Amino acid sequence: MTELFSESHRCLQRQFDSERLADRIEERLVHDHIREQDRAFIEGLDMVFLATADRNGHQNCSYKGGDPGFVRVTGPKELAMPLWNGNGMFLSAGNVLENPEVGMLFIDFQSPNRMRVNGTAVIEPVRASDPWRGAQLVMRMAVREVFPNCGRYIHRMELVERSRFVPRDGVEPPVPGWKRSDWAKDVLPKGDPARES
Repeated sequence: MTELFSESHRCLQRQFDSERLADRIEERLVHDHIREQDRAFIEGLDMVFLATADRNGHQNCSYKGGDPGFVRVTGPKELAMPLWNGNGMFLSAGNVLENPEVGMLFIDFQSPNRMRVNGTAVIEPVRASDPWRGAQLVMRMAVREVFPNCGRYIHRMELVERSRFVPRDGVEPPVPGWKRSDWAKDVLPKGDPARES
């Protein structure tokens, strides 16, 4: 067992008579590593929701997007994801530096299907061998728990268009409009492409 449940979880499970079901899910569906079918699911998606918290437990949930496979399974117990140029607040990365416990929620809105991956992360500089063009940093996660979730409440959606802002080989991403706004343009970091446009 992965020790997934604390007393607060057990109390609610007893209240709603779901303790046996929760134990069965933990026994049969929760893994401490990424299986081949999990890898295919993760690397086939173009987005993930990343949950972090700072040292005081103040949470942040962030959408991260890219082309399919931007989140890479780098081993049976490790994921890696690029952190591209954003709004400069570094909420997710800063939280990981203070509190390495993170959760990732992968959703396929077309199937529908979803998977949770929980673990401990580090923020590192980009390595020469990393595949991500334009990444500022890389988040690497040591996986603790991997488990699917029921997809019955996921709304079915179809992709209309991939973001033109995702860094891609041979294509210079456009400057986002907000970086040209009066409130932002004079405080952009040195080297930001928007300063030169």
